[in-house]
Amino acid sequence: EVQLQAFGGGLVQPGGYLRLSCAASGFTFSTYAMNWLRQAPGKGPEWVSTINPSNGSTRYKDSVKGRFTMSRDNAKNTVSLQMNNLKPEDTAVYYCQTWVNGREYRGQGTQVTVSS
Repeated sequence: EVQLQAFGGGLVQPGGYLRLSCAASGFTFSTYAMNWLRQAPGKGPEWVSTINPSNGSTRYKDSVKGRFTMSRDNAKNTVSLQMNNLKPEDTAVYYCQTWVNGREYRGQGTQVTVSS
């Protein structure tokens, strides 16, 4: 069974930083792209970043480029999202997500709140 568990969220002031992590199990992690999504209050989910399985190349939503860095550890079946210079508009529930055999999996999210 595919399982994804995100953790590391919290309350941080504007300009602060957080590091989110996601533990994955139940599939061959090293062969799948992984994504971070987020959902702000009253809004639909939006894509934040993707990391490829083979070369670790990454892509980011324009509004987080230069502030967020996604990484993966295939030995530990984890992905991380380092978030720097956080802004109030980054407030959301953050989820790690992947597609395995044509089915989407999205783990339990972690709340990030950016507020003074």
